[in-house]
Amino acid sequence: MAVLAEAQWRARAAAHLVRVDQLVGPYVERRAAGSSHPVIDFLFTYYGHKPAQLRRWHPGFGVGLAGAREYDGARGYHRLPDAVPDSVAGQEQSSGSSVFTADPAYLERRRDTIEFVANLLRATASRPAQLSCFGLHEWAMVYRTDDVRHQQVPLRLGRSGTDEVVESMSLRCTHFDAFRFFTPDAVGRNAEPLTRADQVSREQPGCLHANMDLYKWGFKLVPLVPSSLILDCFELACAARELDMRASPYDLSEYGYTPVRIETPSGRAEYVRAQSALAERSAELRQVLLDTCTELLAHDASALAAD
Repeated sequence: MAVLAEAQWRARAAAHLVRVDQLVGPYVERRAAGSSHPVIDFLFTYYGHKPAQLRRWHPGFGVGLAGAREYDGARGYHRLPDAVPDSVAGQEQSSGSSVFTADPAYLERRRDTIEFVANLLRATASRPAQLSCFGLHEWAMVYRTDDVRHQQVPLRLGRSGTDEVVESMSLRCTHFDAFRFFTPDAVGRNAEPLTRADQVSREQPGCLHANMDLYKWGFKLVPLVPSSLILDCFELACAARELDMRASPYDLSEYGYTPVRIETPSGRAEYVRAQSALAERSAELRQVLLDTCTELLAHDASALAAD
């Protein structure tokens, strides 16, 4: 157990807060003003991890925080029964200070989830990246329907033009949580039917949504996973979401987004280049998150709790 002195961990938490606010500040301001954003809001409304949750810093499992009174009663934390040693992380600390850390009993309760995440990450990383979907999942979600998801923005090519693009290319979606929003007429056009049960055997590292989901798998394991990793995954999700919507059928020029015109050969080439770059970033984070899950699963939680 590494224990951080109060001054040390509070400095890290403050730096984390600055980084988060640089990313989510505009979203919070718009929400307070009652306005919405068709690109950025998704990262909070779909994933359901609130800015306040993202702002709270966690060091990860196996790190104690001296004098961390505000973590008393926080989900997944417990107070160490022993007093803090006189010298903590190389700094003087009063021997009576309380130390709070991620609870081994909580790790044990989350073990099934950690195992699922590890298996999904490992399986996804084992496959070659497929870079031929061209972001058509967003087009398939509005194919032959008037029930458009983003009512506040127009379709760039209109209703019939959007349908023509879908009909002119193959749908090759591999991500169930995108596929499940396809319109009924689009479902049968996908190369393969997708189910939740097949998720581990189908996801691949070129998929924008699989890469965005690294953020989801990270925050589902709070406070066992360090906030620095979760925020790295959130930054990646922001970049992937931007490409996702720039390649979508929506006209987002009012919001300052230049379209990736995947209905043209040059647009598809542009999409593949950006998708490939995101896949490379994702591969690194996927491995770090997988390593973190593997380390968590290696802990004997019952023995740690006894200590």
